[in-house]
Amino acid sequence: MTVSEVAYRVGFGSTSYFVKCYHDHYGYPPGETAKNIDDKPAEAKKSRSKVVNIVIGIFISAALIISIVLVLSRSGSRTLKVEKSIAVLPFINDSHDSSNVYFVNGLMESILTNLQKIEDLRVVSRTSVEKYRTNQKSIDEISDDLNVKYIIEGSGQKSGNRVMLNIQLIDAETDTHIWSEQYSREMGDIFQMQIEVAKNIASNVQAVITPEESVRIGERPTDNIIAYDYFLKGMEEFHTETVEGLWKAIELFEKAIEYDNEFARAYADISLSYTLLEIYQAEKKYLDLVNEYADKALLYDPELSQSLAAKALYYMNTPKYEKALPYLEKALKYNPNSSLVLGVLSDYYTSYVPDSEKYLEYALMGTEIDIAGTDSIEASYLYLHIANSFLQTGFIDEAAEYVDISLKYFAGNMYSLYVREYIIYAEDGDLERLRRGLAGLLELDPLRIDVLQELAKVDYFLRDYESADSLFTRFLEIKEDQKLDVYNGEDAKIAFIYSKMDKNEPADKLTEKYGAFAMNDRSVYRNLNMSVYYCLTGDREKSIDYFRKFSKETRYNYLFIPLLKIDPLMDNILDHPEFDELMDQLESGFRDYHEEIRKRLKSKGLI
Repeated sequence: MTVSEVAYRVGFGSTSYFVKCYHDHYGYPPGETAKNIDDKPAEAKKSRSKVVNIVIGIFISAALIISIVLVLSRSGSRTLKVEKSIAVLPFINDSHDSSNVYFVNGLMESILTNLQKIEDLRVVSRTSVEKYRTNQKSIDEISDDLNVKYIIEGSGQKSGNRVMLNIQLIDAETDTHIWSEQYSREMGDIFQMQIEVAKNIASNVQAVITPEESVRIGERPTDNIIAYDYFLKGMEEFHTETVEGLWKAIELFEKAIEYDNEFARAYADISLSYTLLEIYQAEKKYLDLVNEYADKALLYDPELSQSLAAKALYYMNTPKYEKALPYLEKALKYNPNSSLVLGVLSDYYTSYVPDSEKYLEYALMGTEIDIAGTDSIEASYLYLHIANSFLQTGFIDEAAEYVDISLKYFAGNMYSLYVREYIIYAEDGDLERLRRGLAGLLELDPLRIDVLQELAKVDYFLRDYESADSLFTRFLEIKEDQKLDVYNGEDAKIAFIYSKMDKNEPADKLTEKYGAFAMNDRSVYRNLNMSVYYCLTGDREKSIDYFRKFSKETRYNYLFIPLLKIDPLMDNILDHPEFDELMDQLESGFRDYHEEIRKRLKSKGLI
């Protein structure tokens, strides 16, 4: 897996997002594979083409959900464009020196970042517009692709100590240039120019800028132009989304700090770079550095969204992951259009503190910020994400609709293919058919660890322990070889299967490991995980006690119920006098919760 792919799983660089790991006992869909990332630039290999972008949910505040509405109709077409929606297209480098591209890109991104701080605007992400750097589509076509009313075009150049910028704001619906300006400034005035551009754009689309937003827009990242220049060069490397690029970015950000040791954004991006370099790795070599640089970023700018996200990501890689949420909420408050913050929030609510309703709401909103062009593979992953969130909250018809749209954009999307298998299972309950479908997908790519463990689980549910043993053993070998910290919730099933196959020593080790996992779990599934643990260890009364506690939960994955009913691990309490009553309580609670979600989504125009 390339760093680009890894980055997308946590919302860096794109709105592409998928679940970090199989955090819960039955969590679905599965997480991702990841090859070891070399820890030295000399050993780093350039990543493959950035073709695959994986979907993780994007989460947004309720107020923003109400004000920025996206819904796809049953034909897959979008609703009317949001009135104050903007896409900033990549700026053209007018400099004779092509090496100045990084600077022109930096101008574009700085203006984009300032606009993102305005809650009254919907601002499409940088990665969503990047394809139009070389794409010759018309303004009208781009507007339709991105579902925005306004397009910003610009060109710039740097000549010595002088910066020139030409910028224009276009009403795409009428193809009218409603505002344009030419700027010629000394380097020392570049930040003031960027502030003026953002405020002029907001004014011309009649967006309200609050006093607090005005202050944040007016803040200079640094007063040192040399430091800023190194920072922009670092961002150019960061956006390559390769291991090599991340190391170069860190080096350049460090140079920026040499010229300004209070440069918060540079500290934050070093922290984020180290996070990306070892994401999904079981061994975290750089965690102390992630924390150190995040703290420095917060020291010098406690309201910078990147600083807050960096600190949140530090906590999300520790047992104290619940401490990440306040940082993420503040980051979203200060930058309500940040795809980085939304992506990390998505990961938080899917992998760390699962919440099906928020998952669904934020999934529907995700395409508004990180919307992909209609011919982009990214679109396939965006709609996959929505399909999965509908499935988890029990909207089966809608899930089927969106997974079909996903496959229409990219027929080879393996994730969509096996999500579709589970959608069909939710309709027909046929495990044998599900097994055939997953086995066929694994034949297409035998190294897919996610499909491998899904197939092993189905064999487990079918009580074909010999086949499940073989598949899970392969799974553990790959996981160990690649040093992956994923799917830890599956240890209970593997321990159970190993005990059935008389592999008592490894079964005991996995049981102990799963017990620690369950006891440290802070999600809504903790009581279920504890119940499973005591089923595994044979303590029937403790198991039913924890299951009784879990039966009061409602915010769980829709597929839990049919899988719980056939789970071999639950055999120890199936004949308990309370079991059927508790299952009925779980199902009834979910039905009520599902209907509440339906009403709320309808009231917000989301379905």
